[in-house]
Amino acid sequence: MIDYRSEVFGARYNTGLFLGEAKVGGMDYKSAGVDVEAGRDFVRRIKSRVESTYRPEVLGNLGGFSGLFSLPTGYQEPVLVSGTDGVGTKLRLAHQMQKHDTVGIDLVAMCVNDVLTCGAEPLFFLDYLATGHLEPAELAQVVDGVATGCQQAGCALLGGETAEMPGFYQPQEYDLAGFCVGIVDRPKVLDGSKIAVGDAVIGLASSGVHSNGFSLVRKIVEEKAYTWGSHIKGPEGQTLGEVLLTPTQIYVKPIHAALKAGLTIHGMAHITGGGLPENLPRCLSDTQSVQIDPQSWEPLPIFQWLEQEGHVPIVDMYNTFNMGIGFVVIVPNEQASATLEFFQAQDIIANQIGTIIEGKGEVLGLPT
Repeated sequence: MIDYRSEVFGARYNTGLFLGEAKVGGMDYKSAGVDVEAGRDFVRRIKSRVESTYRPEVLGNLGGFSGLFSLPTGYQEPVLVSGTDGVGTKLRLAHQMQKHDTVGIDLVAMCVNDVLTCGAEPLFFLDYLATGHLEPAELAQVVDGVATGCQQAGCALLGGETAEMPGFYQPQEYDLAGFCVGIVDRPKVLDGSKIAVGDAVIGLASSGVHSNGFSLVRKIVEEKAYTWGSHIKGPEGQTLGEVLLTPTQIYVKPIHAALKAGLTIHGMAHITGGGLPENLPRCLSDTQSVQIDPQSWEPLPIFQWLEQEGHVPIVDMYNTFNMGIGFVVIVPNEQASATLEFFQAQDIIANQIGTIIEGKGEVLGLPT
């Protein structure tokens, strides 16, 4: 497997330096800000959690220079699908609240939901974690979240890299990036070519703000003098910070369950940065548009709060946030009811939010 290790700008530590008398009055890696023992402690803490995500195709053990994964059987024309992403400035909220066990789920979700849109099954995931000072217990929580996300998506956490970079990141700060590889049979690739005028657009509910728009979120909270401990209208007992840290919904298992159940899906879209206006057209042809009915679903209270407190124009709300729709599936109109019933049975709120029409790749009907 890929070795989680502590490094400075990619340079591996050398434990043979500054021994004996040479160390007197000299310097070593720890004095430069890199704690080798903390790195080893970190690996010990995460080892069992990482291995708990392994699929049968994983080869080898944690700690090598690369990860090995054999292709699963049952594919006639296997096509590998890749995706990479980060968590964005939502990490600032995690730092300030000292709550690190959910942003790893966000990291996985942002990658696997993208890979899912072409019909792929996520196989394995790798992460990159960079920090100014390695705190083993804190960062182990981050990796625990990554492992939880991988289990929710059914993929293996094949390994990752931890870079300790003093002077580049501030103490108590870290950044995350992730990379996912999936697989799909070539004849089953969803590339938008199957979408037809008249198809139903089904919106699957988001779990909250997910991982986009947090620069605006933080600006509203700071300028209105709220704290992350403030209480707003929403889930009983949750603070504003807890509501905003709700991890991104992972749609992999419900979508693949729908496909295995025989439901026909013509196209899919992951609603991330840019909201419905930017992401829905990505699965359409140049001769198609989407007619949306914004009254067909109820945005979560957090979106109403952000709009009101920030006096955010409604058009900017839809162009920044998912507004309660985290993922979209496009199905034949005659299967709309069956699709809604299926996802409701999977405990995912689903609504028909629109219809495919002739057009030029536009999303019509949203507030202006």
